[in-house]
Amino acid sequence: MPAYAFALLRNVKINDQIAEYISRIDDTLAPFGGAFKIHGGRTEVVEGAFDHTLVAIAFPDMDHARRWYASEAYQAILPLRTDNSEGITFLIEGVEEGYQGSQMLAKLDPC
Repeated sequence: MPAYAFALLRNVKINDQIAEYISRIDDTLAPFGGAFKIHGGRTEVVEGAFDHTLVAIAFPDMDHARRWYASEAYQAILPLRTDNSEGITFLIEGVEEGYQGSQMLAKLDPC
């Protein structure tokens, strides 16, 4: 099952450290099959409020996502981002191809 690393970032200081982080992150993803799906971009808010920059990176599965985040290569550049931005980062399982929302009903515990 695919997995994703999401980051919701705000107050990003655009400086040499952020530029270095961005220039080095692709090399940390390759060994784990990671690929950017969203990296900022124009946002059109249709409900609620959103003042973050969204980043989404896809991985083949949760194991690959975990190993990427814990890797020596990524941990070496992580402070370049965390020292220059605020936000939250998390890993989350995706769904299989062809998944339909109604499949969630089978997972819910009736009240």
